[in-house]
Amino acid sequence: MTAKETKKVEPSAHNETAEKPEEKMEQEEEKDMAAALAEVMNKLQESEEKVLRLAADFENSKKRLEREREISLKYAEENILKELLPGIDNIERAMDQGQEANNMESLLHGVELTRDGLLATLEKYGVKAIDSIGQPFDPNIHEALAMEETDAMEPNMVLREFQKGYVYRDRLLRPSKVVVSKPLGSGA
Repeated sequence: MTAKETKKVEPSAHNETAEKPEEKMEQEEEKDMAAALAEVMNKLQESEEKVLRLAADFENSKKRLEREREISLKYAEENILKELLPGIDNIERAMDQGQEANNMESLLHGVELTRDGLLATLEKYGVKAIDSIGQPFDPNIHEALAMEETDAMEPNMVLREFQKGYVYRDRLLRPSKVVVSKPLGSGA
């Protein structure tokens, strides 16, 4: 080899050694990036698992609440039914007293007390009797069974009640069945 060739070879060898540290740096950067990527992938997987657990917890809570709601609706009447039982007990006691004493007054008093107790229980739950007698006829809460001529009241007033009506909060449970007044001489 000549000196020129040697010189040519030397720079080339020098370039190879210069590239080696760059390659080393690139490899280290790749390792760092791979480690960072692995860490990010780990965190992503953990987050996905957490989201899946939260979604499953949410679904389980939803199902549990639905079951509780169904049970609550199924037994919603339980409290009112328990409170109506003393009314039945009172009716039975009144019947027993009526048979023993053969006293209608005692029986009537027992029935009145029972009615009052039942009405109090119903009112506790939002059921109220409609006061109709002497009130203007209202087709929203009254059912007119008959009309009767009278001068004792203005026309279209409730004279008598055949059956009491009831409202539950703001809803009509049953209209009052009533007789409505009409002016004298108004015909059939």
